[in-house]
Amino acid sequence: MRNLVAELQWRGMVHDMMPGTEEQLLKEMTTTYVGFDPTSDSLHIGNLVPIILLVHVARCGHKPIALVGGATGMIGDPSGKSDERNLLDEATLEKNVAGIKAVLSRFLDFNSTAANAPILVNNYDWMKDFSFINFARDVGKRITVNYMMAKDSVKKRLSAEGEGMSFTEFTYQLIQGYDFHHLYKTHNCLLQMGGSDQWGNITTGTELVRRMNGEGAKAYAMTCPLITKADGSKFGKSEGGNVWLTADKTSVYKFYQFWLNTTDVDAEKYIKIFTFLDKDTIDALIAEHNQDKGLRLLQKRLAEEVTVFVHSKEELEKAIFASKAKFSPTMDEMLQLDDKTFTEVFDEKETAEIPEDDFKNGLDMIAAMAAKTGFLKSNSEARRELQQNAISLNKVKVKEDYIITAKDLVKGKFLVLQKGKKNYYLIKVV
Repeated sequence: MRNLVAELQWRGMVHDMMPGTEEQLLKEMTTTYVGFDPTSDSLHIGNLVPIILLVHVARCGHKPIALVGGATGMIGDPSGKSDERNLLDEATLEKNVAGIKAVLSRFLDFNSTAANAPILVNNYDWMKDFSFINFARDVGKRITVNYMMAKDSVKKRLSAEGEGMSFTEFTYQLIQGYDFHHLYKTHNCLLQMGGSDQWGNITTGTELVRRMNGEGAKAYAMTCPLITKADGSKFGKSEGGNVWLTADKTSVYKFYQFWLNTTDVDAEKYIKIFTFLDKDTIDALIAEHNQDKGLRLLQKRLAEEVTVFVHSKEELEKAIFASKAKFSPTMDEMLQLDDKTFTEVFDEKETAEIPEDDFKNGLDMIAAMAAKTGFLKSNSEARRELQQNAISLNKVKVKEDYIITAKDLVKGKFLVLQKGKKNYYLIKVV
């Protein structure tokens, strides 16, 4: 049995840990759970860390439980929040829970017959018939208000400006704590893991396990640091919002590009957290990268490993092909891309829309490069670049007097313009 704590520590994935946790993990196969909040019908890359924690749990010979919070999702976790979250209706929650289960099933084999086979649970299954009176009597009396008020997630909300915290959110830690007790009783679950902002909720759970099962009952807690970028900005966001783990919300091409565009400092940190490469391999990669950072070896390997893990090797190859297609000397490779990926290889600032009516009598190149699109600052700049033979249409050089018509449209609705070797622009006809 491999040392899970040591594995996570060298990767920088341990923030807090209760005394005795490592000893328990070294003693025997230990059932460990992580919870997932159903705020959407998918998961984003911020959720990759808890997923990866569970995969490490299984790889080290322990038994992982993935808990989807169908019940806690109805309340809203106050941890790390400055305002109360909007409550979701049951139909939305049911849809979200189903979506999250589908995502988790790609990383953990819940049909496995191994001794440490992963388990997937939904806390709504044991909370839906729990009456308020029974919960107040059996759970509420075990934990004092003083204990609950001392939690950082509560203190920050009560001391901050705003409307404070509702009773609904105040009870969240008790409900999550009861989850731990339930899993302790039904699956002999002894350890809960999560982000560092979950420490208060998790330790409430360990306390409930002890108080509801006698002094001999023991449960453990371990948290992972919240992931941030080197510049202090929030991890997991791109210019277009969250980076999701499902291709319908974030294309594989954009997913791959997110990792490819990380900074050197972040790539060195992320490759330890988001891949399963061993220490020797990572150390060698970092050393090789530092010899010539311009080659971006670390970013390329990071993007490849994470894309294969989340999507597949086949999808990675498509994303790499799409990354190169834009810069191919002819249109042949770009034409092999589907329409969605075709548009995504261009940045937002490289894209403009032109009404179809503008093509009825043809569109001159100066208007296409400047007046109609704003790609170049002025008509005079566009004219100068055209006179210097620096402008291409669909990868073919064009002159100042060229008139664009419907026959030039790629896939019936696109025009690819280019200035020099590196500046590309896309016109969409709408």
